[in-house]
Amino acid sequence: MARADQLKALLRAYAGEEDAQFAAIALQMAAVEAQKGHVRLAAELKALVEEAQARQQSRPSARPGPVPMAQPKGELAELLTVRYPRHYLSEMVVTPSVEARLNRVLKEQRSHEQLSRHGLFPRRKLLLVGPPGTGKTLTASVLATELRLPLFVARFDTLITKFMGESASKLRLVFDALKATRGVYLFDEFDSLGLQRGGQHDVAEMRRTLNMFLQLIEQDASDSLIIAATNHGQSLDSALFRRFDDVIRYGTPDEAQIEQLLRNGMALLDNPTMDYAPLVQAAMGLSHADIARACQDSMKDAVLEQLPHVSSDSVLLHLRERSASLNSLKSS
Repeated sequence: MARADQLKALLRAYAGEEDAQFAAIALQMAAVEAQKGHVRLAAELKALVEEAQARQQSRPSARPGPVPMAQPKGELAELLTVRYPRHYLSEMVVTPSVEARLNRVLKEQRSHEQLSRHGLFPRRKLLLVGPPGTGKTLTASVLATELRLPLFVARFDTLITKFMGESASKLRLVFDALKATRGVYLFDEFDSLGLQRGGQHDVAEMRRTLNMFLQLIEQDASDSLIIAATNHGQSLDSALFRRFDDVIRYGTPDEAQIEQLLRNGMALLDNPTMDYAPLVQAAMGLSHADIARACQDSMKDAVLEQLPHVSSDSVLLHLRERSASLNSLKSS
């Protein structure tokens, strides 16, 4: 019988409409059954996958995605990119507190008409704070997917460095687009704009842009979600926090979350006899993204070496390499 983690991986692929991954997991399950001597069952599973793939290729998709919208044009095209992500909240490995707060945002957004009848408004201005790779950008993708909205990404570091002297006017363009087209708008690397006013990095242009952003976000009454993400919450001007409906803090995963990330990341080629305890200890201090990449590297090793499962040694190697790189950056 299929193992629990394989079934969960299969369902995650189905929920995310990731047909190629769904087929790959199903074929992996068939291979496991063949190794157990269940040759007939393995053959039936393989035949079912191949039949489904043939049907899919012969007819249009039964589950079309959102109709692609026009890309931002002119000056706006240099400030915003747009895409339709496919990431669901069920895929995220976060603390119960973060999950509850994201569910609250989704619930309020989905019930906005009910709230508006009572003169109330759903949360839609979020500040995400935490180290790199802990799920802030993924959160924006998840909210866009769950609410079936496009995700627009604006990078403040690009805005400041490329448009010195006209950053405020460019920022106003973004907020005009925010009103014109409902979506999830992610202001990534927000710390490049929101540093403490009066600090050593403070310059007149950044101060003007920051003040403009504070005014625009406070005046904004659109239906779009505004998400600002920063790696350095302690450096942000305190005035920023008052402009957001919610501040959600992210951190590196704990032991239980690390094990879940490892199991999720290696579900396709997971070894049923693998001891996760040493792997969890080796991953302590790493971000969600680092652990996911280590799992990907380990699966590539297994595929290239023609192994049926990921080896513990390979996982440990890649986790320790990433830990060494992280420690090197901290000490430099």
